[in-house]
Amino acid sequence: FLFASHLPLSPLYRSFLSLWILLFLAPPVNVSIRDLKANSAAVTWDIPDGEPVIGFAITQQKKDVRMLRFIQEVNTTTRSCALWDLEADTDYIVHVQSISVRGTSPASEPIHFRTPKEAEKQASKSKDEVTMEEVGQTTQLRAGELIIIVVVLIMWAGVIALFCRQYDIIKDNEPNNNKDKAKNSSECSTPEHPSGGLLRSKV
Repeated sequence: FLFASHLPLSPLYRSFLSLWILLFLAPPVNVSIRDLKANSAAVTWDIPDGEPVIGFAITQQKKDVRMLRFIQEVNTTTRSCALWDLEADTDYIVHVQSISVRGTSPASEPIHFRTPKEAEKQASKSKDEVTMEEVGQTTQLRAGELIIIVVVLIMWAGVIALFCRQYDIIKDNEPNNNKDKAKNSSECSTPEHPSGGLLRSKV
């Protein structure tokens, strides 16, 4: 090959190279896995310069399992794709192919990755991090406490109002009671004789 490279290329060989370039699309390069989680991940790649790519195709396979998942999308220039419904603590193999108007490129180099365990996912969560679920529970607790406080205040207001009403009634009845007592005491202390004079004791 090295010796042949120093020889002038024949028109037939040049035509063969041009046809090879036109017919065969180069596979994606720099394929990698990002945002790896227990049940999802993202695969990214690059396209060699000058390749007229209009889409991609991804083959996802569990290690030692023949079943494949095939993902294909056209009319896009994206260089990444989300992988979903993965199983925790499982090995996967991913290939990426480019799609052009001429067809599909050969598969990229296989990428091997392993999803983490659910326990590792929970352990990776920061202790200081507050999830939306925890915030919702805290809000519900605060709302319940606020309702209890409002009910207690209403009950106390009712008790105070009842006490004030009873106090006003008792206070209004006191002058009438004093008048009745004074009248009864005056009648008992100065009894009058039927004839109009005061009773006198005989000696």
